Parts: sequence; structure tokens; C-alpha cells
Amino acid sequence: MKIKEVIVVEGKDDTAAIRRAVDADTIETNGAAVGTDVIERIKLAKERRGVIIFTDPDFPGEKIRRTIAEQVPGCKHAFLSREAAKAKNGKGVGVEHASPDDIRQALANVYEEAADWEEEITFAELIEAGLVGGEMARRRRLRLGEELKIGYANGRQFHKRLKVFRISRAAFYAALAQVMQEEKGDA
Repeated sequence: MKIKEVIVVEGKDDTAAIRRAVDADTIETNGAAVGTDVIERIKLAKERRGVIIFTDPDFPGEKIRRTIAEQVPGCKHAFLSREAAKAKNGKGVGVEHASPDDIRQALANVYEEAADWEEEITFAELIEAGLVGGEMARRRRLRLGEELKIGYANGRQFHKRLKVFRISRAAFYAALAQVMQEEKGDA
């Protein structure tokens, strides 16, 4: 599988994992403090080939994703679930721990940012669905993010991702129904 876009990852181990899964070029941020030189390379790559941001499903990875998305609008995004990115020994979460199949799956479900997309799901609907401000909210957002392939985020960021990645009302409620059905099965 050859990837046309340049994939932005956090480090060398992520690059190695990507290359085990697909034929692709990468740009490494080398940490959460994304320098101006890295941003300039990402801007050039986006202009020439397109960019896919593929960071770890943890706080630093999300910080890097937001930083790049703010400074280089219009990037595509690939997400791994925390489960797929978990180290075999249980110590650590990252792209470098994911299997080639999980990486290919994440890259097959890439989302493109959309600034002009109308809001389909309101924040009030997230609260009503138990995705914000309840004891099950975090777990539900985690599962829903996996179902929708947009990753985990806090309530406000999750709401933003629904809009930015053009998640339709139908897709949202179908995934939510799946998550709620799983919950009933767990009870």
C-alpha cells in the first residue's frame, strides 16, 4: 500500500512502524514542542503532496495534532485506538506499538478537516447522550471515538471533531447506538 501524502509522526520508532505497514514518507516532530522548522516542512509537504497527521492516542499526541492543525489547516487525520496502540508489555501507548494491520486500518479511515461544515450534532446532544459530564462519559467518548475512527477526546474537543471531520447525524447516532448496546451487554 503506497501512501501519496506525507505522514506526520512523533518519532523514529513511529516512522519504523509506519514503514512496516505501508510505503510512505514521514516527517517526525520529535516531541510535543513542534518547532517552526518542522511546521515549515509540514506546510511544504501539504502544498506539494498532502499531509496525514498520525500521532499517538495520548495527551502529548493530541497536543501535537492540535498544534499542527492550527498552524497548517486542511491536513488529514488518522487515528489509532488506545487498545491498538498499547505496548505488549502494557507500558506505553503509541503508533510504534501498533500492528501493521492496525496502522493500515487507521490510514484507510483518514478524515479530512472541514472548516465550512455545518454543525450537525450540538453540544447539548452530547450531554443528553451521556458523553459529557457523567460517570460513563469518558468511557462512552472513548468507545464512540473508536467506532467513528476519530480517536478519544474530551467533551469539547470531541464536539469539535464531529464538526471538523464531517461526522453526519446518521453516522453519529448509529455509532452511539452500538456503544449503548455494548453497555447493556456489559451490565
